[in-house]
Amino acid sequence: MTILSKKVYRHVVNIIRDSYTSIILSSPKIVKCNICLWEGRNFSSDLWHKHINCPRCHSSIRQRLFFAALQHIELLSFANVISNKTILHFAPEYIIASFIKSKAAKYVTADYFRKDCDLKLDMSHMESIKSESFDIVIAFDVLEHVPDYQMALKEVYRVLCLNGVAIFTVPQQDNLKRTYEDSSIVSSKDRTKYFGQHDHLRIFGDDFIQIVMSKGFSVTVVDESNFPDHTVNKYVLFPPILSPNPLATNYRKVFFCKKTFNPS
Repeated sequence: MTILSKKVYRHVVNIIRDSYTSIILSSPKIVKCNICLWEGRNFSSDLWHKHINCPRCHSSIRQRLFFAALQHIELLSFANVISNKTILHFAPEYIIASFIKSKAAKYVTADYFRKDCDLKLDMSHMESIKSESFDIVIAFDVLEHVPDYQMALKEVYRVLCLNGVAIFTVPQQDNLKRTYEDSSIVSSKDRTKYFGQHDHLRIFGDDFIQIVMSKGFSVTVVDESNFPDHTVNKYVLFPPILSPNPLATNYRKVFFCKKTFNPS
C-alpha cells in the first residue's frame, strides 16, 4: 500500500469512526455543540478529559467558549469582533475558520510548519507584516509552541491596529502561579513530563494575564463564569469531570487582549 493510499485509508476510517460515534451518542439530546449544532447524550472523550469533544466537528472547550463569547456577550459579539475586520489567524482550526472567514473583510491564515496556510510565519518575527495591518489576531494554543513567546506577544501588538484585539488561549496548569519553562528540557519525553506535550516548550500559569498586560494590552478574560449554568452545561463550556492529570487545563479561558495605545 502506498503512502498516499494509507493516508486516504486512515482518512476514510476516521470518517466512518466519527460518523458511528456521532450516531451512537445522538440520543437523548442533552448537550449541543454551539459551532456545528450537533446534539446528543454527551460529547466524546480524549486522553485528558471525559466528554468534552464534539463527535462531529471535534470542537473542544476552548473553541466553544470562544463561540459562546461571540454569541452571548454583546461587547465580544460577531458584529463587534469579527464582522468586516481584517484578521490574521495562526494555526487555524477548521471548525471555526470557515465561520470567521465568511464574516471578515480580510482573512489571512498563518503557520510556521503547516503548508495549508496563506503565510509561513514565525509569530515572534513577523517582519513581512507591516505595523498596524490587522484588526484581529487569533492564536489558540499556539504560544506554548513558540520559542520566544514574549517576543511573539510584542510582534502581535505591533501588527495590530489601534484598538485591535488579539484573542489567545493557552494551556494553563491548574493552581500553577507562575509560568514554568526550562530551556534545558529538550527531549520529547521530558517535555511531555513537564509541559504536558512533546512539542510544548512551557506550561503557562495564572500569571499569563499579567504577562500579556505587561506588553501593553488590556485583557478581558472569558471562562465558564461568564455564562449561566444551563448554557455551560448545554454547550459543555467546562469539563463535566475534572481531569486528575496534574498538567491538565481544567479551567479553560479565552483572553481578549486589546491594543489601547500605540507606543511612542
